[in-house]
Amino acid sequence: MNDCGSSDILITTKQKNKGKYSITDDKNNRIVTVTISDLQSHDAGKYWCGVTRWGKDTYSEVKLYIKEDRCCYKVNKIQSIEEGSVTISCPYDSQSINKLKFLCRGNRPSTCRQQAVITSSNTQNGRFRLSDDRKSRIFTVTISSLTLKDSGSYLCGVQRNSGFDVFSAVELKVKAELFCLKSYNISGIEGRPVTLQCPNSGQQHDNKKFLCKGDQHNNCTDMMENQTKFKLLNVSSTCFSVIITELEAADAGTYYCGSDSQLRFTKIQLAVVSSNQTSSVAPTSSAEQVTSQPPSLSPSSHKPDVSLFYILPAVFALLLILTFVLLLVLKYKTRIKQVDRINANVLYSADNKVEMRINDIYELQEDAVYMNSSTPNMLSHDNDIYNNVL
Repeated sequence: MNDCGSSDILITTKQKNKGKYSITDDKNNRIVTVTISDLQSHDAGKYWCGVTRWGKDTYSEVKLYIKEDRCCYKVNKIQSIEEGSVTISCPYDSQSINKLKFLCRGNRPSTCRQQAVITSSNTQNGRFRLSDDRKSRIFTVTISSLTLKDSGSYLCGVQRNSGFDVFSAVELKVKAELFCLKSYNISGIEGRPVTLQCPNSGQQHDNKKFLCKGDQHNNCTDMMENQTKFKLLNVSSTCFSVIITELEAADAGTYYCGSDSQLRFTKIQLAVVSSNQTSSVAPTSSAEQVTSQPPSLSPSSHKPDVSLFYILPAVFALLLILTFVLLLVLKYKTRIKQVDRINANVLYSADNKVEMRINDIYELQEDAVYMNSSTPNMLSHDNDIYNNVL
């Protein structure tokens, strides 16, 4: 250990407060507590708590680790409809079975537990309900009567006695009732629930709803007879939801759902991913992004180079622009040549007319002189002609 010099001391019990450091001395329990506020990444490192004594001072080593107050690298994206409900699945490890579970809004782990909207010690809080399946090591939070304001980031958390709490992140998007689509793809994780959104053509909530599986909507197997696994919920005038409680590999395939009028139905392509092939922090729950494809099954999956998709259109657009500019230049030069040719013709025509008129005058003068020399008696008459010509 390197001895602490006087220049290394951050705070002492005689100061109590010094900048971002504060200190308290509990003499009854013989514990000194130092608080560092406004932590930054450079505050991480090794610290020593010391007590001055006659002779050699005593020290206790403390290592400070600082973690970014954001979570997480992977985010589970789910969506549902306004006035409906959604179930958020939160997995945890075997060491956290008896620990406190909680859900909070936002993505700041440091304040999540203090600002939790629901915890496992209070499983019902207004529109939020928490249930814990210890056998599967998954706790779920159901939010009912959704509004557009419920959209946003959420953190599933598990309290740890020492170190940092464990979190997984969820991004919820709540859409209006017109969320029901003609067709979409959705993926789910084996053993976990998934919610399917279906159109309701009738104005009455008590009309018959159907969910069937097969390649054709008019020739498929009715799945609503198994009410234990397929549960109807969130019925409105335009949409309803069907939740599959526990997905199995055999549940993958094509589904059709709608109301008994058959005027509107939705085609759903469901993919089921094995639970041991997914990340422990990114479960699929409820209606996952309906336009997305099933998640990648391997972190080493090849990601195509999409740069060509941006470069080729840009090069093609540049060639079109250059071609257009070249055509404009050629057209401009052609018009300039035509104008010059017209001007030349005009000038040439004008010169010819002037020359013709001068030649006519000269010819008339010659005729007048000739007539004057041959017929003197007509001189006065010839002079009149000459004057008239001039």
